[in-house]
Amino acid sequence: MRHVIALDVGGTGMKAALVGADGTLLHEARRPTGRERGADAVVESILDFAAELRAHGAAHLGESAAAAGVAVPGIVDAERGIAVYAANLGWSDVPLRDLLSARLGSIPVTLGHDVRTGGLAEGRLGAGRGAARFLFVPLGTGIAGAIGINGVIEPGAHGSAGEIGHIVVRPGGPPCGCGQRGCLERLASASAVSKAWAEASGDPGADAADCAKAVRSGDPRAVEVWQHAVDALADGLLTALTLLDPDTLIVGGGLAEAGDTLFTPLRQAVADRVVQFQTLPEIVPAVLGDAAGCLGAGLLAWDLLTPEGPRTDTPITTPTHSPTDAPPEVST
Repeated sequence: MRHVIALDVGGTGMKAALVGADGTLLHEARRPTGRERGADAVVESILDFAAELRAHGAAHLGESAAAAGVAVPGIVDAERGIAVYAANLGWSDVPLRDLLSARLGSIPVTLGHDVRTGGLAEGRLGAGRGAARFLFVPLGTGIAGAIGINGVIEPGAHGSAGEIGHIVVRPGGPPCGCGQRGCLERLASASAVSKAWAEASGDPGADAADCAKAVRSGDPRAVEVWQHAVDALADGLLTALTLLDPDTLIVGGGLAEAGDTLFTPLRQAVADRVVQFQTLPEIVPAVLGDAAGCLGAGLLAWDLLTPEGPRTDTPITTPTHSPTDAPPEVST
């Protein structure tokens, strides 16, 4: 059966799948990155994992993978296939596409940025399905973004399009690692909410999920922390929709797991900010969860083989068996 390798590399773990031409996940597996052993070991872990996936396909699906797609964090030069930099993996200027192609028998390989790759999957297969233009915004440790236009993610002239987390929404606000002050991700990411709630509650171990629970119980301190984050996020999204005019805003990441506790006030806050010349987009939660990066990597691989990629009129299905050798993965 014809298939491709899809590999999503995170900070501590890797998710992978063999993906059929109709988008079906024919096999799934997970591995640790081994980052505690250094950058070279991480690269070797990726190459070994990809080789295992190729061997599995040959043994169980009747042929080797026709192509491979890989999503990685950090700065990515997708055109040249180079993993430029990733602080959490310790590497710089790794020619990952060429290394993988050589290990996999010279099949075509494509490299993508993890957030943009996840956004590709959400746009074609998930919450943005059917939207000509969408913006995918995951709210995790930081805040990133992926701009989708007609089923393709816009990388920008230098590969940094969609970095909504570094829109300054509070000039003179808290310092950001990027060198600016008052960036959106310093005020509305899951880590920012965790920090603010830990301080407000006096519990150093409290996090954003705890804050959401406290909001639902009516704790006024939590409501204040939460509303500050929602207001900042609405200001950032308003800037994005003013520039991009998307059909759909897809919000994902850990903070989105709060459900209506986030989406009800967020939709209202954005609606309150929209003026006459702007069109309010649909604001929806992401639906693919941590599978988005892997699914997007599969789409990238199929795009190498056929301009239209895999069919997206068929729902993604997963194997009935459990992923092989798949230890629980900690957050990446």
